[in-house]
Amino acid sequence: MPDRPAPFLVDTHCHLDASEFDRDRDAVVRAARDGGVGRIVVPAIGVSNFERVARLAREIDGAYALGIHPMLTPTASDGDLGTLRRAVERAIDDPRFVAIGEIGLDLFVTSLATPAAFERQTHFLDEQLRIARDFDLPVLLHVRRAQDPVLAALRRVRRTGRAGRSDAAAGTGATGIAHAFNGSRQQADHYTALGFKLGFGGASTFERALRIRALAKDLPIEALVLETDSPDIAPAWIAAQNGHAGRNTPGELPRIAASIAALRGVAVDELGATTTANAYAVLPRLAALVGATR
Repeated sequence: MPDRPAPFLVDTHCHLDASEFDRDRDAVVRAARDGGVGRIVVPAIGVSNFERVARLAREIDGAYALGIHPMLTPTASDGDLGTLRRAVERAIDDPRFVAIGEIGLDLFVTSLATPAAFERQTHFLDEQLRIARDFDLPVLLHVRRAQDPVLAALRRVRRTGRAGRSDAAAGTGATGIAHAFNGSRQQADHYTALGFKLGFGGASTFERALRIRALAKDLPIEALVLETDSPDIAPAWIAAQNGHAGRNTPGELPRIAASIAALRGVAVDELGATTTANAYAVLPRLAALVGATR
């Protein structure tokens, strides 16, 4: 049997398990596939949906990540970190399991920005970065108004290796994707220096999003990956019709890619091919999955 062509686009962050898709999930996936979205990565947000994202990845021929979202840390227990580590141990031989995520810090939500809440978020982030390092897995980062604290956490995990050994004995620590990136150019450069790619999606389609659009235009193309964060962060054309309550879907990724390609003055095929290669580079288990299923 001849090899299938490589997928055109990869949606590196899509909450396809969300209830917003319960009525038409199969149709949403078909529309995305028909539009050229070859792979969809579905991140978990907490222990309650670990099994669901893994099952869904099998159903849609996609991939998944396991992690505890920073917005869930007020109600998560320390025992959930042990549950995550055990889930990773069980999933490590599953080729569709590609990362630890969605993890990170959120200082945009007022209730999460108190000293106690921030300390708890940081504890969960540090512990999950250690799990990622121990299993040599990339991470999918949620970062809102917390770029510098997340960068500090990434550097902390690089200072100590597995079982307390130095990095010289244990590798370089976690890499991955800073999802829905909205930091400064300097912060973007710090992430890429650590081996991260930066996720761009619907936010880059709003003309008023000057900083995000400037980054999407000017960053080295090797730094970019594409995402939708569906059902959230709807692109400008959906927001214009439905307001920010409009549902985003992975089927919007080709048009988002075309918008970013236009910003950069490159052909959409070039942007698609490069961002797909970038996704495979930073998520090597996804690349192996694609190779195994051709």
